Amino acid sequence: MSLIKSISGIRGTIGGRVGDGLSPIDIARFTAAYATFIAQTAGENRKIVVGRDARISGPMVEQLVCGTLMGMGFDVVNIGLASTPTTEMAVTFEQAAGGIILTASHNPKQWNALKLLNSKGEFLNDKEGKEVLGIAEKEDFVFAEVDQLGTLMHKDEYTQRHIEAVLALPLVDVEAIRKADFTVAVDCVNSVGGIAIPALLDALGVHKIVKLNCTPDGHFPHNPEPLPQHLTEISNCLKQGGVDVGFVVDPDVDRLAIICENGEMFGEEYTLVSVADYVLEHTPGNTVSNMSSTRALRDVTLRHAGCYKASAVGEVNVVAAMKETNAVIGGEGNGGVIYPELHYGRDALVGIALFLTQLAKKQCTVSELRASYPNYFISKNRIDLTPQIDVDAILIAMKGLYKQFETNDADGLKIDFPQGWVHLRKSNTEPIIRVYSEAPTMEQADNFARATMAEIKRLAGISEE
Repeated sequence: MSLIKSISGIRGTIGGRVGDGLSPIDIARFTAAYATFIAQTAGENRKIVVGRDARISGPMVEQLVCGTLMGMGFDVVNIGLASTPTTEMAVTFEQAAGGIILTASHNPKQWNALKLLNSKGEFLNDKEGKEVLGIAEKEDFVFAEVDQLGTLMHKDEYTQRHIEAVLALPLVDVEAIRKADFTVAVDCVNSVGGIAIPALLDALGVHKIVKLNCTPDGHFPHNPEPLPQHLTEISNCLKQGGVDVGFVVDPDVDRLAIICENGEMFGEEYTLVSVADYVLEHTPGNTVSNMSSTRALRDVTLRHAGCYKASAVGEVNVVAAMKETNAVIGGEGNGGVIYPELHYGRDALVGIALFLTQLAKKQCTVSELRASYPNYFISKNRIDLTPQIDVDAILIAMKGLYKQFETNDADGLKIDFPQGWVHLRKSNTEPIIRVYSEAPTMEQADNFARATMAEIKRLAGISEE
């Protein structure tokens, strides 16, 4: 069994002893800690939004969370089955003090999690998350007396309100999409995307929809992380012909993978690149992605005379950098599109709407659109170290070794070469350095990785054998 406590919430497998998995007691403890934190920061606002994905454990976790919040004196707006971006938007629509999303994102079905939001519908930052963890550790919370218990209200209209907000965006052209008469295949891994994505497509004027795994029962038909090796079913569907594009979302619908008309992967890294290209064409400005995301976003941004900034890994860090640079679009290379015109959160719904608008206006195939972008390949590796090795000292030494190149140590160490980059990140939980590299060919990316890994091993006194 597993239980992982982090600044963004609590995540674990269902079942097991208290503290070993995500038990009902752990759920209540962490929910009470979050409520205590919100009570200290939100003043008189006693409203919290709760939404969940379609995991099998969802109803059980939902009842525990809602009951605990009521026991802490908060009024709960339970929006039921709802995507992560829908729940984020519901917090602001409700003018709530915060929100809790019950989802383990791309983790398998035995996992669930509590993701914590502030009054803006955005994830807690590092300082806030640590404060919640501290409260939970000390069990420093007091439940409400009987006359101060909170109330429970159910609202099921927020997916529709989310869709309406997407359709109202100036850069979403419903008429162009309708005229294009697309046939679209979708794989929603039997979670809330099965509710939201077909409804969105219908509202956009797409009426020829091939639905794969759209029953929101939490029985994931394949590994729910939208990576190429998990998407053979929809890929084979498109290879048969007659479908213009395929969309795949993860269980909480904040990541978007795109499949070309020939069944080939568009590339999760390129979801943000393509949508940003369309946005920048009509609203020139700046962009942000995390340091492990493809350089193609930088290239596209420069082509539109904008400025690109690389942030530390993590959605909260991307959002902070976007606000700092007044970015018009940003996100992460895992298919996460953040469009501030709608809200500051990764959102597959807005990604689909903007992508289909772009495709309709360009009147090209998805593979032709993909071919219009710079081609990069990412190699992902890791080095296992002993606990005695000072990882921070190694990263400092590596920065000195590569001082002739542009470096960024905001999150580990990123080294930018003329033909690509290497990003070195240490794990916060084990003695590991993750080595991500990118170049115009996979061979080059692998060579970058091998060269830097050899230097790290030399500095750490690790034999190459």
